[in-house]
Amino acid sequence: MSSVHKLEEMPQPSGPRLLSPFRLRDVSFRNRVVLSPMQVYQATPDGLANDWHLQHLGKFAVGGFGCVVTEGLIVDPVGRATWGDLGIWSDDHIAPLRRITDFVRSAGAVPAAQLHHAGPKAARQRPWEGFGPLTEVEAARGEPAWVPLSSSADRSAPGWHLTREMTLDDIEAVIAAYGAAARRADSAGFDVIDIHAAHGYLLHSFLSPVANRRTDGYGADIDGRMRLLLEIAETLRANWPEGKAIFFRISCVDWRADIEEPFDGWTIEDSCRLTRELHRRGVDLIDCSSGGIRGATSMSGAAAKRTGLKRGFQVPYAAAIRRETGVPTMAVGVILDGAQAEGIIARGEADLVAIGREALFDPHWVLHAARDLGADEDWALWPPSYGWWLAARERIGIAQERG
Repeated sequence: MSSVHKLEEMPQPSGPRLLSPFRLRDVSFRNRVVLSPMQVYQATPDGLANDWHLQHLGKFAVGGFGCVVTEGLIVDPVGRATWGDLGIWSDDHIAPLRRITDFVRSAGAVPAAQLHHAGPKAARQRPWEGFGPLTEVEAARGEPAWVPLSSSADRSAPGWHLTREMTLDDIEAVIAAYGAAARRADSAGFDVIDIHAAHGYLLHSFLSPVANRRTDGYGADIDGRMRLLLEIAETLRANWPEGKAIFFRISCVDWRADIEEPFDGWTIEDSCRLTRELHRRGVDLIDCSSGGIRGATSMSGAAAKRTGLKRGFQVPYAAAIRRETGVPTMAVGVILDGAQAEGIIARGEADLVAIGREALFDPHWVLHAARDLGADEDWALWPPSYGWWLAARERIGIAQERG
């Protein structure tokens, strides 16, 4: 079943393209706006979701997003970045997640799960606690460190834990963990899975020549470095319903926070090659980010110096992959308002846009964008429980001001 959607072949809506429906396999999205996965570090010590996650993700479905993606759900406990990460490594995780998917779907959004393994960036503090490696301080309160896994023995940042190079048995186990996670995500009611293969985490550590120094079949050249992702794609499609969609989030190019000059890392050409191979194995869309192979974060350091983190600085990657491969893409990164997002979709630079921090600032981002684009003058897109109040507010002349 082909999932490729070429913009020029799709029916042209009369209103904003941003608000037009989109379909992948049997999954229908009410609009083109996706809540980007964002770690919030509020899980129980066993990685279970709770009421905090229900309200956190539920409000974005109420706020008009077409698809709501969880933070990275960890497929194996050794792959946790922090002790606050959500998990999907056991059947115990299914029921708490099902509460969330049931509500998200009832509010009109597609529930999606990001599947994740932190790899070399595991065993670290929560961001507000320092974002460094876990220390004796955390161990004393019941959050000890462990040895992270990676493609090669290394440190992702100075002072971080030294990783252990994965054996072939480790690789086989992690492939199986992704397959089991896909089955659990289906049982939990998700319609999309988004595989985190970016930002220096486990799967990116195999892709990038900066991190992968293996000489066996999982390294040595680009075919070896892509092998793990392609085998995971195969096991996902074997364990995930045919009618449900698979996204892959990749770092389309490597940024290095520890050097100033350009270098021979993962390139956009490599990403196009990877996209074609993933699509042949049943992957439906590429979620286009960048950077993170070294350092704690994906967008600080070198990327900020070279791009200034300008509006839509990663959109050209989504556009290039879509143009060169014909595979649908999602653009993410400093997309701030409806007019900007509308332009991305209308110009055919991406099929979907992902909104992250702006959504935290304004959970009703999509509904406000619809108003700003002139597509909802009567508040009809808002839940009726809100819309009639807001229409009355407008009738009595209260200024529509937002900070």
